[in-house]
Amino acid sequence: MKRRRQKKPIKRGLRRPFEWLGIFLGVAVLSSLPHSWMIGLCDFMSAVMYRFDRRGRALALANLRLISTPGADPGEDYSKSTAYDPTRREELIVRRSYRNMARTIGHVFWTCRNAGRRAASVARLDETCRKILAECKPIVTVSAHLGCWEVLSQLVHLEGHKMMSVAKDIGTPAMTRLLMKSRKSIGQEIVHADGAFRHLMAGLKDGSDVGLLVDQVVKPKEGGVWVRFLGRPVPVSVAPAFLSAKARVPIIVAWSRPLKNGTYRCEFISFKPWKKGADIWGVTQQCMRDLEKVILRHPSCWVLNYRYFRKTPSAEELAQLERRISAS
Repeated sequence: MKRRRQKKPIKRGLRRPFEWLGIFLGVAVLSSLPHSWMIGLCDFMSAVMYRFDRRGRALALANLRLISTPGADPGEDYSKSTAYDPTRREELIVRRSYRNMARTIGHVFWTCRNAGRRAASVARLDETCRKILAECKPIVTVSAHLGCWEVLSQLVHLEGHKMMSVAKDIGTPAMTRLLMKSRKSIGQEIVHADGAFRHLMAGLKDGSDVGLLVDQVVKPKEGGVWVRFLGRPVPVSVAPAFLSAKARVPIIVAWSRPLKNGTYRCEFISFKPWKKGADIWGVTQQCMRDLEKVILRHPSCWVLNYRYFRKTPSAEELAQLERRISAS
């Protein structure tokens, strides 16, 4: 264990120059390209990542098989496997997942310049989303790492809503600041994940919308709660439901569907009006169920190479989850 901990700082130090190089090229190169060229470059980079990311490729395949096989046991070491023996269909889905992730990252850098005009030129909201946004201010928008998750908050901002999103550290503090600066280019406010709740509540009271991605592991001691997601217990954040209850605002669940020409259509999934005394766990579970329906239909649009199922609930936590599900 001690040797493993010593290796991590060394790996981070070796990786840091390449991370800086990638961000520099993203800001300097991708933001200067026409949209079609940017898409082409991202597709090339995704093919390179797919070729050399052996562990990520194996993890993506393991996740794909888990969500395709209800009740399958991921096992303790499912995320550490390097075995990769996909069927033709599975390989196509994993490749497309890498491509979608690369295009999303490329979109972040591409909209560093002329953010509003560029976002509006490559994405649009469906009419249901636009109607709800016109009638509800403020609102909590919920999505996942599905499609181009960055463009959804950009379009909400372009509809005349003040927008707040949450970001975690990526690499060094300086690297995180650079990426956050890029994401702020359209005018939305980015809040650091640490201590975000107070800022988000203040924003909602001031009339700002809040945009949150909920398909991430959040330990119960850090504000997470166990829910069923894609057939398995996963601890996720209760922030959307809690913010909705405290600020008395509705929740809209949506996602941005990638289209063949490299553009996006942001589509409505569900609407949850504020209700007095709403069950925080129940609303959180409903949001996850809404998102999983889209993920099961479009697995290639989801970021597959993330360790979604790495946590295992205790016997007490699992029993509590089953009781909640039975009562819902």
